Amino acid sequence: MSVIEVYADVWCPFAHVGLHTVIDRRRQLEREDMVLRVRAWPLELVNGVPLDPATTNEHVNELRTQVAPNLFAHFDLDHFPHTSLPALALAAAAYRKGDHAGEAVSLALRDALFEKGQDISHPGVLARIAEEYRVASSSEDLDAVVAEWHQGQSRGVKGSPHFICASAEAFCPSLDISKDHDGHLRMRRNTQALDQFLQVCFPLAK
Repeated sequence: MSVIEVYADVWCPFAHVGLHTVIDRRRQLEREDMVLRVRAWPLELVNGVPLDPATTNEHVNELRTQVAPNLFAHFDLDHFPHTSLPALALAAAAYRKGDHAGEAVSLALRDALFEKGQDISHPGVLARIAEEYRVASSSEDLDAVVAEWHQGQSRGVKGSPHFICASAEAFCPSLDISKDHDGHLRMRRNTQALDQFLQVCFPLAK
């Protein structure tokens, strides 16, 4: 089994696009032996404040319009979480069961927020996901979130999402991102850069 590590936060819309892009590419290449180990990069600890809902909503609209019309189906600004730490702890608990369980919960949490419009800081939402995947988080999982953040700092993580595999690493490899003269983001898909990164992780042809 090949493992790609990804440092990312649950409420980061760029990570949502990046993870789904890699999952889609994995399916196209028929490489289900590759798994994503999504490690915590809690932006509220990195930046010292939670994500701004209005700014995140702007990024969601930019991503949906420019590169991901199939994502963010029911994103609801009124249900934006006030913290991502409990959700990251639940993902950490799932990874204690194994990489496949951890990946599944990591994606389910992001889909709950960005595709279903659910507040993933709400205990009821987290409880439903925990029950579905038969996981339960504890204080040690919150400690694991903080530990992964510090580990990411020591590894030179640049932001969310930051992919690492073998001797390669890349920040948000599936997107080219720039700003126009008004400060608005301009984005386009970059499948060539993604495939170059994936080629280091595992052979693209069976």
